[in-house]
Amino acid sequence: MKSTHDDKTMKKTEAEGDFAALIGLDWGSQEHALCLHDCTTGRCETSILEHTPEAIAQWAAALQTRFPDGKIALCLEQARGPLISALMAYPFLVLYPVNPATTARYRQAFKTSRAKSDPSDAQVCLELLLHHRDKLMQWQPDEPQTRELARLLEHRRGAVDLRTLLTNMLRDALKSYYPQALALAGQDLFAPLACQFLLKWPSLQELQKARKETVRKFYYVHNCRRQDVINKRLEGIAQMTPLFHDAALLEPAKVHVTMLARQLLQLSTALKDYDSRIERLFARHADAFIWKSFPGAGPTLAPRLCCAFGSERSRYQSAAAIQQYSGIAPVTERSGKNQHWVHRRWGRPHFVHQSFFEYANQSALQCAWAKLFLQEQMAKGKTHPSAVRALAFKWQRIMFVCWRDRVAYDETTYLNSLKRRGSPLAHKLELILAKAA
Repeated sequence: MKSTHDDKTMKKTEAEGDFAALIGLDWGSQEHALCLHDCTTGRCETSILEHTPEAIAQWAAALQTRFPDGKIALCLEQARGPLISALMAYPFLVLYPVNPATTARYRQAFKTSRAKSDPSDAQVCLELLLHHRDKLMQWQPDEPQTRELARLLEHRRGAVDLRTLLTNMLRDALKSYYPQALALAGQDLFAPLACQFLLKWPSLQELQKARKETVRKFYYVHNCRRQDVINKRLEGIAQMTPLFHDAALLEPAKVHVTMLARQLLQLSTALKDYDSRIERLFARHADAFIWKSFPGAGPTLAPRLCCAFGSERSRYQSAAAIQQYSGIAPVTERSGKNQHWVHRRWGRPHFVHQSFFEYANQSALQCAWAKLFLQEQMAKGKTHPSAVRALAFKWQRIMFVCWRDRVAYDETTYLNSLKRRGSPLAHKLELILAKAA
């Protein structure tokens, strides 16, 4: 770690509080820029920290030796990642992660040239601690089980997105030389049946050389046993015509399709492993009973809702906090007397936002009042995505109370509360149920 001392001093402020030092850190893949303010002397120092486990451990030990009697506040532009995971191991460090947009706009407020460098970003983080710490939130990590579950869920989602990408690539490749496979390999190209089919017969020419009984047996082994479907496919194979016979195009295409099919098979196995791990971990979670009680949550969305709220109850003091953080709550912009614009939040944690959106959409299939609410929103002229976000907004208020009080959701209790408040939704739902009866 290289260190230099700046002759400039900073005026002591109330924001320093009981901290022995304040540090602004700008994260980098190779090294980190640091700006340290000694709360006793008021001196400011800049330094560079290499991004290696050994250098980070040595730097942290030196800080603890230098400031043995107090905690150190550290502001950085991330709330997750390898660095913050490493820093969490040191109890004397109090972390204040901020959104990169916050530091960028703070810097631009005083540097209209938009000049940017790592030391200046570290300086901005330090100034945020010195002058605006009351507006920053200390990092309160969830307990280990919740963090592990959250990471598994995000990785699983990444695997699903990768599967979608590879499936689209496989479909495009088949269209270019073997379009018949789109019907012969089954509806889902990422399914083991389709992948194994393409690995066994990567071209129509090879498929037509196979005996009918061999193809029939293949379908049976992969749980495709409808005789009418199999017979129709077998009869069609003999009458099919290859798109072309040019080996210069055919052979590379076969190699490409085989590669994609193998990757999709591996992803299928990996997703099963993710699902089993998530199921076991969520079953042992203390809040599992809360999220399982919501209609339509299921084995995938219930753990995602659990991790979206987390286990640290001090993180959200109101339903509005999670509604704003997740990006479900709309943003209102006003300028003057006549300009008024309501739109969805652009800056938001996408996976968290996606979890609430997907749950709200799914809940309408299982919950009568949710379905009615969604229909009413669309009858008012809202698009389907806007109506789903409105429903998610409503669900988040309910979820917050259940999460805060550690109680399961009860449909009867909620509907009774709607009746007591004279909600038009409850009245309409009663009329619908009465007509159905």
